Amino acid sequence: MQSYWEMQEHFDVIPMDRQAYVEEVMDHYKNPRGKGKLEHADFCAKDENPLCGDEISICAKVKAGKLQEIKFDGHGCAICIASSSMLMEKATGMKMEKALKIKREDVLSNFGEISPVRTKCALLSLKVLKLGICSFLGKKAPLE
Repeated sequence: MQSYWEMQEHFDVIPMDRQAYVEEVMDHYKNPRGKGKLEHADFCAKDENPLCGDEISICAKVKAGKLQEIKFDGHGCAICIASSSMLMEKATGMKMEKALKIKREDVLSNFGEISPVRTKCALLSLKVLKLGICSFLGKKAPLE
């Protein structure tokens, strides 16, 4: 199967399945869910991707072991912001232990085929979320 970029060389249109990914990503980028500051958070974590200039912080309120409310803030490329938005939707209301089990593949599946450099952009928010949860729980953060 040809990659998206190989197909683009031969056609002047975006394949339909790729178009759906692009539309979803752009919607989350232009209208990010869960973006903003969170007052009186139980934990906050922050990290950056120096390759792209992305910088994301995530804060959450925790109740009964669940991420009751979660927000992200910062700046970054479309993939980073869209990924953060998608993760806020997924993680809100989730038990912290379950959120720690979110895999990189779960996040990357939202984007179809992306380059290795953009993979770091897509995974930054997951890394920050796990750092925050581990800090809150007093656990060692997983290396990803």
